[in-house]
Amino acid sequence: MAKESMKAREVKRAKLVEKYAEKRAQLKAEGDYEGLQKLPKNSSKVRMHNRCKLTGRPKGYMRQFGISRINFREMASEGLIPGVKKASW
Repeated sequence: MAKESMKAREVKRAKLVEKYAEKRAQLKAEGDYEGLQKLPKNSSKVRMHNRCKLTGRPKGYMRQFGISRINFREMASEGLIPGVKKASW
């Protein structure tokens, strides 16, 4: 499990990105790069990092499901993910 502070930091970044998205797009369209630099660093979408919704794990993230590979495997084995089954031959 990730530290709670790391999860909270990502949530905070997501809120900042949402808050400044319109203003950032407007400044980009005008070509006002000095104005862009005055915005908070964490308001940039590039600084966000994908994390598992259940554990907060930053690595091994499966974008299609929003969870880490480890949780995906456990949930698929238990049949909790519809349409996914273990391949065996």
